Amino acid sequence: MRLRRCQPANPDPRRRTERSVVQQVIHDIQGGRTRVVDVPVPIAAPGTVVVATGASVISAGTERYVLQLAQSSLLGKARQRPDHVRRILQKLREQGVLQTATQVRAKLQEPLALGYSAAGTVLACGRGIHDLKVGDRVAVAGSHAAAIAVGRNLCARLPDDLTFEQGAYAPLGAIALQGVRLAHVELGSTVLVIGLGLLGLIAVGLLRAQGCRVAGIDIDTTKFDLARAFGAEDAAAPGETDRLSRLAGPFGYDAVIITAASRDNSTIEIAAEAVRARGRVVAVGLIGLDVPREPFYQKEAELVVSHSLGIGRGDSRYEHSAEDYPIGQARWTVRRNIEAVVGAISADALPVARLTTHRFAVDEAARAYELVTRRSEPYLGVVLTYDGVAAQAPTRIVSLRSTLRNRGALRVSLIGAGNFARLVLLPKLSNVSDISLRGICTAKGLAARETGDRYGFAYAASDVDDILNDGDTDAVLIATRHNLHADVAVAALRAGKHVLVEKPLCLSLDELSTIERCVDELGDRCPILMVGFNRRFTAASHRLKALFQDVHPLVLHYRFAVPELPPDSWVHDETVGGGRIIGEACHAIDASCALVGSRPIRVFAECAAPSGHLVRADDRVLITMRHVDGSLSSVSYVAGGDRTAPAERIEIVGGGRTAVLEGWDRLTIWHGNRKKRENLQRDKGHQAELEAFIAASRTGGAWPVSWLDIRGTTLAALLAVRSIEEGQPFELDP
Repeated sequence: MRLRRCQPANPDPRRRTERSVVQQVIHDIQGGRTRVVDVPVPIAAPGTVVVATGASVISAGTERYVLQLAQSSLLGKARQRPDHVRRILQKLREQGVLQTATQVRAKLQEPLALGYSAAGTVLACGRGIHDLKVGDRVAVAGSHAAAIAVGRNLCARLPDDLTFEQGAYAPLGAIALQGVRLAHVELGSTVLVIGLGLLGLIAVGLLRAQGCRVAGIDIDTTKFDLARAFGAEDAAAPGETDRLSRLAGPFGYDAVIITAASRDNSTIEIAAEAVRARGRVVAVGLIGLDVPREPFYQKEAELVVSHSLGIGRGDSRYEHSAEDYPIGQARWTVRRNIEAVVGAISADALPVARLTTHRFAVDEAARAYELVTRRSEPYLGVVLTYDGVAAQAPTRIVSLRSTLRNRGALRVSLIGAGNFARLVLLPKLSNVSDISLRGICTAKGLAARETGDRYGFAYAASDVDDILNDGDTDAVLIATRHNLHADVAVAALRAGKHVLVEKPLCLSLDELSTIERCVDELGDRCPILMVGFNRRFTAASHRLKALFQDVHPLVLHYRFAVPELPPDSWVHDETVGGGRIIGEACHAIDASCALVGSRPIRVFAECAAPSGHLVRADDRVLITMRHVDGSLSSVSYVAGGDRTAPAERIEIVGGGRTAVLEGWDRLTIWHGNRKKRENLQRDKGHQAELEAFIAASRTGGAWPVSWLDIRGTTLAALLAVRSIEEGQPFELDP
């Protein structure tokens, strides 16, 4: 999302909907429908470009499989994705049936954006993009939408001699090219391509361009002539492969590339028989991996599974932050593969224009997918075309529905609609009375459109300013990625909006100082600012505070066990997520301060690391704090434990009492030589937190959590990181 300085005017977003909107093709997982929806034009975030699409290509095999999976029953989905079943079972253990069911239902309601191969004209460039400019023609690995926001490394410039339709085949071709590269072929190599759909035919052309001798196999004999046009010396049906042995000679094929999609084992069995000793089989398409051991063992053949468009796919820094790999370490990345395919098309080595059999305007996408899924007639390349409206008059607001306003209701807008907002915040918010949902804003627009429709927001936007300049918005919830929290919160406060920002409040001492200056300058006029430290609002927290009321000092230990995150998770990125201490352990820091009832004045932290290693492991941390009233608290924020153990455990000692809380629903109290167990409602405080914010915002009363408490928690988290880095404790100004 782009953040500009607030303008003094407060235009009503409803008056701007006469401007054109852009269309995107989605699939409803629950309803089983493919449809076209109007969405706001996305924002060019840092490292990304926004492209007005000229054409996009439906990848029939891949997209048909995705649709079939989406349309299958829950049992069918479970059979095909057992990893998802394991995750759901873990959530059931940790969160209970009701919350897990709510989150699964919300996940199934998310629309599926279709498509990944398109071409068009650059509309806008985000910060850090210097080698593309507005008006450049590009091929992009993006969805079927009239305007697409993609990372710079998922784009390749198109020469003037190529049409958008030709360019739209390039990202698809990069998938085939990655498979060819993994085959390690060279001039004179013999290669068998199994599956002569779009990927297979492009693979044939690329192999021929490298001087290989190529044969093809497909169940559809009508594709054989086109395969020969792309450079195959021969082609046959699966039952007629003996005639292809002439090309392979007595030893077999140097490589076999599987581009067919088949859930059974037939393709891998054909490949195992056809490949030579110590040859290579590359799986590009979806195949069964019940690998026949004997032929692979006897031949010492290799089996390689290709990863999409090339190196960098799935790497968030590469895809979203425009961070490229040094060419000496990774010659053929996604971007370089797309560029290579564009070059091959421009040089007439790939006659992709011959692949197109059907064209549909984007608003007829449902018909196009009906053709692909029902196979009502022969097809190959199915192209969607666009009318160029996105390039002529883009709008960043889409009106959703008129909602009845309750007189006196608080008008709330949401900025950011990621997993936490969709799966936790919004289901809880829907239970709050006397509110009216106004705008919902996300960078790419589709999430805003669909989530806004589901929960009854008045409009969807992709620009933060449209929310902040809306005179009919009283309060905003901020649930973006962490690096945007501080700037958006300050802008919202200065725009006169009450703010509930998800944790963390900010990522640096400088940002904290900026927020503090804003609060001080606004003084009594400052709207309410609240941070999503929900655990202080749980029923268990209230019970513990009552138990230790007027007992000072206390000693508290908080064990916060968390799952390990992938090394490339955005949370680990200090510039985006801030790391796990600032981004997540702050929950435990705040809950500790709330339970002892006193702000921290001293913090010291250490992390566990292998002996002799100077590695900062911020998910294996011990943080100790001294509080104003003399209490001591320690937070063990640790990953790597057994996930069946309670994720959170709090022990408090003082005043002749000991209390242990596990999982927020099991409380054990020792007092007066007696032991007592209490079963509490499983609750992490989100509902009570939202209700407290809404109530305070409606009346303009006292902040639910004071600024000094918000500041104390945030400062303790920031200084804990610094303590680890410098190996010393830090004092806090209370």
